[in-house]
Amino acid sequence: MKMAILGAGKIAGAMATTISQMEGIENYAIGSRDLTKAKSFAREYNIQKAYGSYEEMLADKAIDLVYVAVPHSHHYQWTIAALNAGKNVLCEKAFAANEKQAREMTELAQQKGLLLAEAIWTRYMPSCKMLKDIISQGKIGEVFTVSANLGYKINTVERVIQPELAGGALLDLTVYPLNFASMICGDGIKKITASCVMTDTGVDGQDTVMIEYQDGKMASLFTTIYTRTNRMGLICGSEGYIEVDNINNPQQIKVYSVDKGSLQLPQIIEVPKQITGYEYQVQSCMKAIMEGKTECPEMPHAQTLEIMQQMDEIRNQFGIVYPFE
Repeated sequence: MKMAILGAGKIAGAMATTISQMEGIENYAIGSRDLTKAKSFAREYNIQKAYGSYEEMLADKAIDLVYVAVPHSHHYQWTIAALNAGKNVLCEKAFAANEKQAREMTELAQQKGLLLAEAIWTRYMPSCKMLKDIISQGKIGEVFTVSANLGYKINTVERVIQPELAGGALLDLTVYPLNFASMICGDGIKKITASCVMTDTGVDGQDTVMIEYQDGKMASLFTTIYTRTNRMGLICGSEGYIEVDNINNPQQIKVYSVDKGSLQLPQIIEVPKQITGYEYQVQSCMKAIMEGKTECPEMPHAQTLEIMQQMDEIRNQFGIVYPFE
């Protein structure tokens, strides 16, 4: 299977590194708006073809799967273009700038019978199923509360701080805690309460999101573009709790049980070794394409749209409207 990468930034490099170590798929093409940059990227990652425009790359009939790795503001445009060119697509998170765009993207994929998947890697990782299994086995009893934080010092990165690029913590970082909460608590949401601290450029720099669920669960989520945080996830149940080391790419899971009021030593569970963590979403896409599916079971279109709706509600509470909307 031949992979083409649309966009030659840092995340594109991580994907190219991943593909180079996988079987059944190859680094076939890179597309950039700058041919010199595309050629340099191709040399660095041993990619067969380099294109100086996205349109030219999408016209290549040998491509089986396009990975869209441009800023959030351009996911809609180039996913639509790739689908109209007859290409299966793996689009980076956040899937789109808003739910309206996301719905048009998924509907077009379904109409054309092409795969379209969101590259929210935590949904595809083994750790997702591992956490669900621990909970379903009753090791911490009934879940009542989830908390998660995610922070990186990225407040000088242009795509993160510019409104015209759909910048801000929400689409870049908060999408991860939202997915973490969704994986554990589901999507039966009763109420979302959100607040943010704005940057000088007019996007959200720090977010706090509180979610109340219809069944009584609660989630407390925090993100920031100003500082590195411990990225911890905490799942609290009636008989214990789970600590997740780095919700953005879980490395270790600690399960604490309570026996007669006393906290027991944790059960420590290591996640499987990985190439980069990107391989799981690619494997899922490859399988779905071979089976003729238009979505991946780990992150179906309905789930992508649900998270986009949540982010639309949060951004509405922030009072942020992107210039292109």
